Order: sequence, then structure tokens, then C-alpha cells
Amino acid sequence: GFYDDGGGGCRFVDRGPAGAARASDGRALDIIEQSTKVFGHRRFRKGQLEVIKAAMGGDDVFCLMPTGGGKSLCYQLPAWCAPGLAVVFSPLLSLIQDQVDTMNALGVEAVALTSKQDYETEVRETMSKLYRLPAHGSIKLLYITPEKLAHSESMMRVLQQLDANGMLSRFVVDEAHCVSQW
Repeated sequence: GFYDDGGGGCRFVDRGPAGAARASDGRALDIIEQSTKVFGHRRFRKGQLEVIKAAMGGDDVFCLMPTGGGKSLCYQLPAWCAPGLAVVFSPLLSLIQDQVDTMNALGVEAVALTSKQDYETEVRETMSKLYRLPAHGSIKLLYITPEKLAHSESMMRVLQQLDANGMLSRFVVDEAHCVSQW
């Protein structure tokens, strides 16, 4: 079920508004190179490369894969390669923490903001960092619960500010089958 890029035929670099990533020159990082360098993958699983290319091209993407099929890479790699921040909505707190820990272990800065966190001890620093977010070299993935978005005015304000600054690279709904209402 694995395949590669066909021997050098795929060196996708997006220069469009949805993705552009090297802080020094405003271009997107190469997805093939970064998949190996940062994520440790030498090959893509079936369907991943097409989904990642579409996401980097600014297309809306619906990705349905079996458990363990590599869905997370389909949004994590574009989040890393594009400037700004990817906002990931997930209804599962344990999955959020696992994803944040995994990304940070790879050197991809990720944070979570949930309705279960204490503002003074856990949220204030993250929110402050989001307001000063550079295109690269800081938080690349923000995991939030649907409840956090629905019930937090401060979350809405920071997202509006990020949007106004052109710092939102994409929105992702992870584990959508678990979201019963929104």
C-alpha cells in the first residue's frame, strides 16, 4: 500500500495564498523534503500525496481513510510547510493531547486550547503567543475543541486577528464523525 513520488517527479511548491512557507522568502517548504526531514517518512501511503498536494494548493479537502491510514499527516505536513497557523478542531481531548505531544516531539510546535483548561495557568501564555504569531518559527498547529470555539469570545477574537494578519493557513476538522452537533 505504499508508493513514492515516482522518482523525482514531484517537487510541489505552492506559491499561492493558501500556502507559502519559508520565513526568509515567503515560499512553501517542499512537501517531499519535509516529509522525510521532519516527519521521518520516506514514502507516502496510498492517497496521502494527492490529499497533501490538494491541501497545499488551497483546495477544500475531504479525506476518509481507515484507522491508521495516515490521515493526520495529510493536514500536519501542509500545516508545517505553509506559513501561519493551522487550526484543528477535534472533539476528543485525549487525541488532542496525543497529537500535540507527537508534533512537539518532532519539533513542530503545537498547542491545545480546550474548555477544560485554566485560563491563568494554561491559556494566557498561548493566547499571547498567538497574537504575536510569525509566519514560521512558532506555533504551527492549534488544536481546539468545538466547545472552545462555540463558547469562547477570546478564541474568536484571536482567530479574527490571525485572519486579519493573514496568518491562518487552514482549518481542519479531525474525527468529524465524533462531532454530533455544531
